[in-house]
Amino acid sequence: MKKIISGIIFTLFVGNISAQEIAKGLVFEDLNGNGKKDRNEKGISGVGISNGKEVVTTDDKGAYSIEVSDGDLVFVIKPTGYSLPLNEYNFPKHYYIHKPTGSPELEFKGSDKTGPLPKSIDFGLRKVQENKKFTSLIFGDPQPYDLEEVGFFERAIVNNLEGVEGVAFGVSLGDLVGNDLSLFPHYSKVMSKIGIPWYNIMGNHDLNFDVEEDRLSDETFQEHFGPATYAFNYADVHFILLENILYPDPRDGVGYWGGFRDDQLEFIENDLKLVPKDKLIILAMHIPLFEEGDSFRDADRERLFELLADYPNTLSFSAHTHYQRQDFFGKEDGWKQEKPHHHYNAGTPSGDWYKGVLDENGLPTSTMRDGTPKGYVFLDIDGNQYKTRYQVAGKSPDYQMEIFAPKVIEQGKKTTSGIYVNFFMGTEGDEVKYRINNGKWVKLNYLEDYDPKYLVDLLQWDTTEKLLDGKRPSLPRQSHHLWRANIPNKLPVGVHTIEVEATDMYGQKHSSQAKMEVREK
Repeated sequence: MKKIISGIIFTLFVGNISAQEIAKGLVFEDLNGNGKKDRNEKGISGVGISNGKEVVTTDDKGAYSIEVSDGDLVFVIKPTGYSLPLNEYNFPKHYYIHKPTGSPELEFKGSDKTGPLPKSIDFGLRKVQENKKFTSLIFGDPQPYDLEEVGFFERAIVNNLEGVEGVAFGVSLGDLVGNDLSLFPHYSKVMSKIGIPWYNIMGNHDLNFDVEEDRLSDETFQEHFGPATYAFNYADVHFILLENILYPDPRDGVGYWGGFRDDQLEFIENDLKLVPKDKLIILAMHIPLFEEGDSFRDADRERLFELLADYPNTLSFSAHTHYQRQDFFGKEDGWKQEKPHHHYNAGTPSGDWYKGVLDENGLPTSTMRDGTPKGYVFLDIDGNQYKTRYQVAGKSPDYQMEIFAPKVIEQGKKTTSGIYVNFFMGTEGDEVKYRINNGKWVKLNYLEDYDPKYLVDLLQWDTTEKLLDGKRPSLPRQSHHLWRANIPNKLPVGVHTIEVEATDMYGQKHSSQAKMEVREK
């Protein structure tokens, strides 16, 4: 009996060894940009290389070696002061897919068989100047479900950004498409028009749904975009981009759950070992860290917060929900520092999944369920400090709030109506005040409620006597950036100007105006 057991153990041990290979290569300064190391091109030392779990660094000649198994991707963690080569869509070419046996047969194609491991997997980088002050673009869910919606995305969002200047790179926070992964090339072609380096994250609508284990759910994503969890540096910022969808849901095998696999948490831990404590750490993911019911595995969030405990400068982004929200995690939430962690659940280019009436250009208004118009985020960095600003699609940068008040009220009659302000980037604690006709400033009261303008736009679909072009919007959800004040009942007859001023979390002031008429009966 002992001999049989020993033989089994030996077979498993040998099998495990044979499944592991050693990937070797160089990271070098690619002076002529040809992607090959020439004799006069030097290696770059201290650069991180990962297999998705372990992280090693290059030696003084730029050389590295790392264990890999079938299915791993080997990728370089871009160091500050260097740029990555880009493909035809301006996506980074920072990885090698190691799948000798190829992807399993799936509805949407993954990777072909890659064959034997190359003798050397090299990464050529170009030296560049990276200013400590820079701007990047952040997209929530683009999420087109068909080619028509790809066109909506292109016309409403991308065309406004084509050839954008003063932006270093962009990031999409997942749900690049809506379940139909054959749209990945169409998404990529549209994104290439922006003309800047672009990083992509996987969302729950970018999965291979016909798999039985989570590690295979990103096969098609990897073939088009590379690793689903990775990192890079830019100036004084370290970015960690995370796939955080557990699929199938480990609780019951149905649907998905927000969280991280052990190998992903191990990657974060190993990656952070190379990052100085004074750097700004920005994490980008698809599913928010906050809870909507039981939407995120608590143990994974707690582990993430432990890994970030020694980093005083942090920010994280998510999307997924199709509403906008700012959260600040404190010690009561498991955060390990006195200064809360800022988590920004960003608005989306698709808005309310391309719903709503069509505008004069034939594009869905697609206001999100909390009253936030569709749009995207500019992230402004200065050293290890940051500011975010929301850009409504097709509008002036000054459009940061929507004022809702009655158009006409009767003089002297009390009303249950109010003055509502939806301050899109707002969060509880921000000061939002109003005045009428240059009178005394009065603070509005913060509340979590349905945005009244969204309700009006929604209910027109149920009260109209003619068919409307477009799709009925989604049911509303309570806004986390809404303020209200009662309407004074002693206003004289005439047209009155309501002026609103809102101060955001960065101390920046934003203003807007609306008109309201008082009439005699």
